[in-house]
Amino acid sequence: MLDSQRLSASFRDPSGFLFTRDGVLYRQINPIYEDHYRRLMESGLYDDLTQARQLIPHSEVEVPPFTGSGRVIRPERVEFISYPYEWSFSQLKDAALLTLAIQKKALAREQSLKDASAYNIQFHRGQPILIDTLSFEPYQEGAPWVAYRQFCQHFLAPLALMAHTDVRLSQLLRIYIDGIPLDLAARLLPARTRFNGGLLIHIHLHAGAQKKYAGQSGSTPPPKGRVSRAVLQGLIENLESTVRALTWHPKGTEWGDYYDATNYSRAAFEQKARGVEAFLEQAQPAQVWDLGGNTGVFSRLAANRGIPTISFDIDPAAVEKNYQDVRQNRETHLLPLVLDLTNPSPAIGWQNRERASLLERGPVDCVMALALIHHLAISNNVPLPDLAQFFALLGRWLIIEFVPKEDSQVKRLLATRVDIFPDYHVDGFEAAFQLYFQIIERRPIEGSQRILYLMRALDAPDAFRSR
Repeated sequence: MLDSQRLSASFRDPSGFLFTRDGVLYRQINPIYEDHYRRLMESGLYDDLTQARQLIPHSEVEVPPFTGSGRVIRPERVEFISYPYEWSFSQLKDAALLTLAIQKKALAREQSLKDASAYNIQFHRGQPILIDTLSFEPYQEGAPWVAYRQFCQHFLAPLALMAHTDVRLSQLLRIYIDGIPLDLAARLLPARTRFNGGLLIHIHLHAGAQKKYAGQSGSTPPPKGRVSRAVLQGLIENLESTVRALTWHPKGTEWGDYYDATNYSRAAFEQKARGVEAFLEQAQPAQVWDLGGNTGVFSRLAANRGIPTISFDIDPAAVEKNYQDVRQNRETHLLPLVLDLTNPSPAIGWQNRERASLLERGPVDCVMALALIHHLAISNNVPLPDLAQFFALLGRWLIIEFVPKEDSQVKRLLATRVDIFPDYHVDGFEAAFQLYFQIIERRPIEGSQRILYLMRALDAPDAFRSR
């Protein structure tokens, strides 16, 4: 019997949807979109975009549709689905520029993007890529770009807020799943942005037009007459130059320069790296999540072995630096993401199922938690047994570093607060984690009082039990 399941995030588009069957990902193309799909494939646009690694490739397969009638294709699978509120500034910017580049290529092939959702972009093999094959429709001479408002809300507004107000405002995308409202963005942006031609037109005046026409059908003013191809191309070019001009330089955050101010000696640092490499060799994981990965120094010990690795960190500056290195070095196995482990990405959207939580996107073979536990246990008062249980939910293997109270970094955390952590010591740590893990190996890091551990979960997470 075939085990089929429709993906909960894929329900809004009547053109088609994603589903899995016996663990294989498929996309059903409903009859209503069949003509558009045929014209897309015949236009040459699909070949242009897939050869440039701008659109996820697919193969046409002879399998029954999930429901009703329609064509079925099998897209190349993305290793990990991430969301715009987990991206660094440059990741969101690159995703925006990719969307505009695709629209320009589409127009040249008599096609157009019918939507410009940031959720249609994923990071795959080190670079952004469009994953929704059904986002295209034939270009109609004189028609406006129907995805203009969505592009401004999903890309331009958050980028402008990150660049001109505060980089942390990207988290508004967790609240506004359909993009940041332009009137809100206009109020949060400093007054000087009204002197920026692109931001004036696409955010401030656009927001005013939305308010003016709010009582009419649609949220933007109806075009007066036909919109010529030249005007449409000019709009795309202006959006592109506006996005390119937005910049944010990672500096001034607490952990962005962590490795420059670490209390490690070079010998201790190198010994820790050798220990991590030895544990990776022993665990042989298929995937790694590095929690608190900072700029990705230790994440790359896994990624450079060809292991798909997600490098999470709470600090947007650290993640930005990490992504810039990925882009510069053309790394294909490392994905940096912004994540607060004390408030990780939740399940949001329709029925709380449209965007998956962090836990729902796991578990993975191996979790790394290096120089992290003291921040969670002391800075955030998370009890050690709770931390152990959480890590056990995330993966089968755990590479974790215990940082004792005698360490200068922990002393720094305790300098301004009362020490209410009587169990925070090696014995207390091991006792708590042995509730959920078997300790395979301990490696003291010479030149420090830190200890590196390799552990294996006592009860494998559900996703591993059938393997």
